[in-house]
Amino acid sequence: MKSQVPLLDRITHYIVKRKGKQMRPMFVFLSAGLCGGVNDSTHRAATLIELLHTATLVHDDVVDDSNERRGFFSLNALWKNKIAVLVGDYLLSKGLLLSVEHTDFVF
Repeated sequence: MKSQVPLLDRITHYIVKRKGKQMRPMFVFLSAGLCGGVNDSTHRAATLIELLHTATLVHDDVVDDSNERRGFFSLNALWKNKIAVLVGDYLLSKGLLLSVEHTDFVF
């Protein structure tokens, strides 16, 4: 996830280096495997799920005024609340744009 904003690239790099268990994307792949197979849409769904989850964690840390997440500094502890909220919004919008651009989840 590259952007034209160096600070945003630095923050997303920080997030990626401290990734969690990533159980949600694994469940997406397992479910897809049981229901017909893994394809490009499955990869996008797993990405969407992880981006949405990460965005909610970032926003949650701001609301809770938490300085740590999994033993590391939270984004709001390092870059303050305003930037953390905007990064959470960015992650949310990137995930939603990913699904809309590929019409994966249009009903």
